[in-house]
Amino acid sequence: MNNQTQRFSFLVAAFISCVALAAAPTRTRAQEQSGPDRVAVTLTDPSRPALVRASLVNGGITVKAYDGKEVVVEARARTRERESSRSESNNMKRIVVSSTGLSVEAENNDVHVSTDSFARPIDLTISVPVHTSLKLSAVNDGNIVVTGVDGELDVNDVNGSVTLNNVSGSAVAHALNGRVLVTFNRINQKPMAFSSLNGDIDVTFPADLKANLTLKSDRGEIFSDFDIQVQASAPQQTVEDDRKNGGKYVVKIDKAVHGTIGNGGPEMQFTNFNGSIYIRKAGAAR
Repeated sequence: MNNQTQRFSFLVAAFISCVALAAAPTRTRAQEQSGPDRVAVTLTDPSRPALVRASLVNGGITVKAYDGKEVVVEARARTRERESSRSESNNMKRIVVSSTGLSVEAENNDVHVSTDSFARPIDLTISVPVHTSLKLSAVNDGNIVVTGVDGELDVNDVNGSVTLNNVSGSAVAHALNGRVLVTFNRINQKPMAFSSLNGDIDVTFPADLKANLTLKSDRGEIFSDFDIQVQASAPQQTVEDDRKNGGKYVVKIDKAVHGTIGNGGPEMQFTNFNGSIYIRKAGAAR
């Protein structure tokens, strides 16, 4: 498993990703005054899978697969409806700010989506071809939901939940203060990782799953429909001895539970602190 999927950190830095709107091959369609900001991107090579990256500081991201060859991005600013007293408004009319600052950049089937609105929540709805890989991140005031996509999914939400519905391929999904809920139709033979600090992790796999598991849950339970062969050996120790050079002698004992499903397969890591872990078999009785 590579370092990205092995390393789980509860120290998350807020990010700001601002990119310029590409002149080509991005094609913008006219939008209605009352509708969301909308951009449709024609891929350089529709026969190849796309990679879509989207990041928000405030707001949620919804991605859904459809039977098309474009990446269609819609951005809508949330309006805060509130009543103002006469003393506050002085009988003036409030002007609703609905602009999103949507920015889309596309090159060689790689599509970057962002907005320049950092305080006002913006909700993104992105329609993608089925065979698309995703790299999605959000920080505040929104969830991330992906439906029907087949690809490599890298999803991270700091203060919201992550939901992947009927996806295929592989996933790395983190929700710092929310639930991780995943349902796979099909998986490939690549490593995966699922983690949360304050929420359950609930993943449903195809019934023929074969995998090597690493499981950690400090304040929660672990449940599974699969017959997991738990390793009965003593906890693994890591020794770092640098005393010859005047350094430290350190022994670390791995607190994870290690096991296999079937005859073993790709590595899958489940890490939780304040929630339970559910590893479900598709079609199993509930």
